[in-house]
Parts: sequence; C-alpha cells; structure tokens
Amino acid sequence: MPKKTTPISCDWKTVASRKSGIKSATNKSRFYRHKGSFTWQGIKIEKYKSNGKDWSGIVRYTLIGNHGETTRFHLRYFEVAPGGHSSFEMHKHEHVVICVRGKGKVKVEKKSYAINFMDTFYIAPNTPHQLRNPFKKPLGFFCIVNAKRDKPIILNR
Repeated sequence: MPKKTTPISCDWKTVASRKSGIKSATNKSRFYRHKGSFTWQGIKIEKYKSNGKDWSGIVRYTLIGNHGETTRFHLRYFEVAPGGHSSFEMHKHEHVVICVRGKGKVKVEKKSYAINFMDTFYIAPNTPHQLRNPFKKPLGFFCIVNAKRDKPIILNR
C-alpha cells in the first residue's frame, strides 16, 4: 500500500494548521465596521491597478483576501468616479459583481447592460468585460473573485 503523504502547498502552514485543527495566527475572524461613505474600519484604499492607461477614476478596497484569510475567494469593493471606467479585459477566472452604490454600465463582449442598486452580474471565464460610470454620482460594487486567479489580458475597446 502506498505511503500517505501531505499535499504539497505553497502555504504549508495553513495546510498543517487545518490538519491539526489549530487556527493560523493570521487567519482569524475579523469584523470590519462600515464607517459610512463606503469605507470600512481597518480597510485601506488601494489603486485599482499598479499602472496602465486603459482605466480611470477607479479605486479598490479588499475586504476579504489580504488579511491572512484562507478563503478560496476574495471580496473587494470598487468605486468608479463619474466618467471613470475599469479596463476592458478578459481572464480565465470568473467573478461576480453586485452593484451597491449608484448606477453604471457593464460591457460584456459587445453588449452593454445598465446596472443599478443590488443588480448582480456573473462574468464567465474568458469573457471580455468592462464597467463604466457615465453618470454624475459614484458607482460602487462588490466584486467576488477566486483567490488564485490569472492576470487579465487588456483588450482594445
């Protein structure tokens, strides 16, 4: 009978912790109080992307995924200023967008959809997409993605 081995992981402490039932020192339950104006206590504002000219007027807050959690997903909040937009891109991973502030437009392949408060959009893998805010108030949305994901391919509009 073959010898049982521990699965190989780049996060070996987490695998060992799960097997032993011991919680990781960094993976603990946390509460992020909403401070109003779509900001959360303990969550820092981030650049949408490190560089690029294919997007404008958009910022990101990573609520779940950058604080030692071992989830298989990340939860981010994006805010798009009036006139702003994300890059037109595609990637192998899927994601879910839930509009929670204002309204905007979601371009998927060649079709455009209006998105309003609590509208939810599933974007399938390898599907070109972009979020735009042609309106006078901010567009805010939660985005749920795989924790392990590929880098997007930027497309021409």
